Amino acid sequence: MVAVQRRNIFVIGLDEANVPALESVPRADEYRFHPLLTIEELQGGEVSVPALIEKAQSILDSFDGTIDAIVGYWDFPVSTLVAILGERYGTHHTSLESIVKCEHKYWSRLEQQKVIDEHPRFGRVDLDTDDPKPPEGVRFPMWLKPALSYSSELAYGVKDEDEFREAVARIKEGISRVGRPFEHILEQIELPPEMEGVGGEVCLAEEALSGIQVAVEGYVHRGEVTVYGVLDSINYPDSSCFLRHQYPSALPEPVQQRLHDVSKRVIRQIGMDAATFSIEYFYDPSTDAINLLEINPRHSQAHAELFAYVDGVPNHHCMVSLAFDEDPALPHREGPYAASAKWYYRWFADGVAHEVPTREEIDRIEREIPGVRIDVGVEEGRRLSDATHQDSYSFELAHISTGGDSEEDLRRKYDRSVAALGLSFDGTEPGGRDVTND
Repeated sequence: MVAVQRRNIFVIGLDEANVPALESVPRADEYRFHPLLTIEELQGGEVSVPALIEKAQSILDSFDGTIDAIVGYWDFPVSTLVAILGERYGTHHTSLESIVKCEHKYWSRLEQQKVIDEHPRFGRVDLDTDDPKPPEGVRFPMWLKPALSYSSELAYGVKDEDEFREAVARIKEGISRVGRPFEHILEQIELPPEMEGVGGEVCLAEEALSGIQVAVEGYVHRGEVTVYGVLDSINYPDSSCFLRHQYPSALPEPVQQRLHDVSKRVIRQIGMDAATFSIEYFYDPSTDAINLLEINPRHSQAHAELFAYVDGVPNHHCMVSLAFDEDPALPHREGPYAASAKWYYRWFADGVAHEVPTREEIDRIEREIPGVRIDVGVEEGRRLSDATHQDSYSFELAHISTGGDSEEDLRRKYDRSVAALGLSFDGTEPGGRDVTND
């Protein structure tokens, strides 16, 4: 029997936590996954896009085999590198322009308002003036954020002029870390008149949204937009920080259909193809209003286990299939559980981590609690504030994915996992913020 030649897939920013999910996609035995650049290289310090491209090309050029696909599931610079390297090595990808229209939050808003009304009032904040003011027509409370950032880094909720000025000062201090490298990307594409002179170091103000936060995941294959899942995003009580993502969504079917419709209109306007996407929304049950928060030009790797638990296949399957121009359709409700959730175990004060479990201890917990997968992100003896890429309000200790028969089952497994981890900080009792009454 002749051995089947495996297809080589280069994953930009491949991390250990996502290897099991990638290796469980359909026909995984036909693929060979190769890491291309590390998370530290991609997100540490001030990023140099030309240097990243040069290093990636040296790795690809020295590879003794075919380069069949280049993929990624992180934000900038990974999303843009997929398109740039895909163009140079002839792999399947969406256009760089469509990626930038999503990643640049201000440009994204300009595109959204051409086809939908379901978005908050927004405007640019002048960072060059000595006395910055909120944009005309944008009211408090509002969110201030760079046009480009990692996760929720440098994003601040403000409710008055004093908090506005304080947030602007912090953003001015840190905006160049990602904004300056993004200038290199903007130079690669032809910008419309409304984006001339805007650049990458832009601060955006948007009126604060309220209601239930949801995520819509989908893909574009040969020009057809498909939504394959809607997930609920639940925050910690009295906080803007995620407690968990839960799948499937509990929203009424008519609301989910409206989310499908808005998503398809926006993605068509953006001009994506051969790509996955994840769009975040707020739905306010009191007004029945939908508002689009942001568009991510990639699927959410955070949801991979959730789709595997409920539908039977991780959403990485869509990314891999599109890389070969193959049908990316996911199975529906063929997984072992009726519901799933990804929990963000957080600490809301600084401290030094102690009693951090080993990989062997984590494996034991996963065996003892079926339908649980744990990824601990803290190190023994390290101060939480020394970790990179945390949001502005909390510290992520671990990600805990659970599959279960009900929401109560999901919560029970999470609580058991937190107790079993036994993390402590500066001599405090093991545990974290109480989430039993969220």
